[in-house]
Amino acid sequence: MEFSLESNLGTVLACILSFLAAAFSSAGGVGGGSLYVPVLNIVAGHSLKTATAFSTFMVTGGTLSNVLYTLIVLRGHEKGGHQPLIDYDIAVVSQPCLLLGRRRDLQRHVSRVAHHRALRVFLASATFKTYGTGMKRWRAETAAARRMLEGGSSLDDGAGEALLGQNEGDGHRRQCVELMVLFTIWLCFFVIHLFIGGEGAKGVFDIEPCGVTYWLINVAQIPIAVASTACIMHQKRKSHAQKSQEFDQAVSVKSKLESLPVYVFPVAALLTGVMSGLFGIGGGLLLNPVLLQIGVPPKTASSTTMFMVLFCASMSMVQFIILGVDGIVTALVYAITCFVASIVGLVVIQGAIRKSGRVSLIVFMVAAILVLSVVVIACSGAVRVWVQYTSGQYMGFKRPC
Repeated sequence: MEFSLESNLGTVLACILSFLAAAFSSAGGVGGGSLYVPVLNIVAGHSLKTATAFSTFMVTGGTLSNVLYTLIVLRGHEKGGHQPLIDYDIAVVSQPCLLLGRRRDLQRHVSRVAHHRALRVFLASATFKTYGTGMKRWRAETAAARRMLEGGSSLDDGAGEALLGQNEGDGHRRQCVELMVLFTIWLCFFVIHLFIGGEGAKGVFDIEPCGVTYWLINVAQIPIAVASTACIMHQKRKSHAQKSQEFDQAVSVKSKLESLPVYVFPVAALLTGVMSGLFGIGGGLLLNPVLLQIGVPPKTASSTTMFMVLFCASMSMVQFIILGVDGIVTALVYAITCFVASIVGLVVIQGAIRKSGRVSLIVFMVAAILVLSVVVIACSGAVRVWVQYTSGQYMGFKRPC
């Protein structure tokens, strides 16, 4: 009876903390997996494997509500030019490489000690860079507000972001095509993952880990990702060439990004996926800062990141549902909690942006989440390393399978 009461209290506390983590993560435009796993593992008492499985449900729930809110509620502001939507150009050209890089086979052969040291250094570096980006944007917003008070005219960030997030004319038709392309890519990777397993779940067939069949199926992801990315980039080049003279006036944000080499976003997504798979954290925690560093405006970076993370997390969630995972009902309760919390977080941050006129609040929110993630991951990682050390478990390099 005492165990049951203690277990229930842990679950309730985990739900409360997950709600806060989901609201905070949604406001910053990251998935939140780096916060969910320690909460489920330490507070709720789930094993690391179960916590990882449950976190995929939670990330899917949080990102799904964020994307739906962006597409349904915020779409009403689109025509006024005050609110950007998801940049499907970035998503469709980056998603194959992000899915390819996120294979966690890389993580399994890394020493635990080296793993956490490298992760802390990487996240600390990302925090400083993100904070610097936020300060630059804050100063730019202050200067723009001063010019407006003095009667000057300038193109504000909202208008610039609207140009990035949407296109005129046949935009809806292009978005439908890009969504179909993304779903096709998702399906291809999902079938591969279903065969060989991953993210803590076994495959449909009893394929020997590290056997010839295993590696043949695993390596098949590379030509799929490369071919699909190459085709998409080719189509984007043709599309941009046809529209080059239509945006002579909009030379601020959109032209700046389109002047970048076409391979920038796929390479950035691949590196982000590799790092997230290597460190065992969600791709959104790394992808959002990367997009901000490239020059994507905060609102667009946030919306696009959540959209891309939804594709990654939903793949793992569906795999767990098909292959079976203990505690599906509990996982769905956590997912619903994150679904509601994500909307709350998005409403709060959008209200704060409207009142203050500071889009840079999103950047500072991302920096704050990075700091919180460094602390949570370092503490939970130190606890696990200590437990492994005191119990005599092997802590060195491991096989990739």
